[in-house]
Amino acid sequence: MAYDGDEEQSQDYLFKIVLIGDSSVGKSNLLARFARNEFYPNSKSTIGVEFQTQKLVIDGKEIKAQIWDTAGQERFRAVTSAYYRGAVGALLVYDISRRQTFDSVGRWLNELHTHSDMNVVTILVGNKTDLKHAREVSTVEGQALAEAQGLFFMETSALDSSNVAAAFQTVVKEIYSILSRKVFQSQEQKKSELQSLSNGKAVVLQGETNETNSGGRWCCS
Repeated sequence: MAYDGDEEQSQDYLFKIVLIGDSSVGKSNLLARFARNEFYPNSKSTIGVEFQTQKLVIDGKEIKAQIWDTAGQERFRAVTSAYYRGAVGALLVYDISRRQTFDSVGRWLNELHTHSDMNVVTILVGNKTDLKHAREVSTVEGQALAEAQGLFFMETSALDSSNVAAAFQTVVKEIYSILSRKVFQSQEQKKSELQSLSNGKAVVLQGETNETNSGGRWCCS
């Protein structure tokens, strides 16, 4: 996790977040809806990697979420694997109307953990809830898998924007919460160390009485 610029001059934090999942599950449209409130019904599969930067304010601090849209097509996976590095958050997306995309979740998790930190904040996203009559994966199944894998879970629709902002915000807020706890713990540890030192007593060990050694030696106990 990193912050952008001098913390004393700017409170901006930069979090890299990746969108992963099979091709055509709606990753690009989720990003378009979140970043620009747009939707492209005839969008083509992403080739390579694209990213958008979105700003959020949490606890009065400005957070920059740099969201990377990775290609879901199998032949591009080797190209996009390098882009996992440095990621602190991920949205793992499947299409509720296509069970095979749900069945691929385990493989995507393995790839995420192979190329990034095991502690990446991850939310499992069941997209395209607008396709109610074509649903192949139940909400209960999605929740159960997320719970088993220790992931957040949410169902979304990039078409009608349901829960789209909430899904991204959940990841960013959790990353910020973890970072804040680490900063707080670090500060408390430093305070504890300083307090421990200040409680020590200075003891003067008598030195020589001549002028050349009048300083003596000091020792803290």
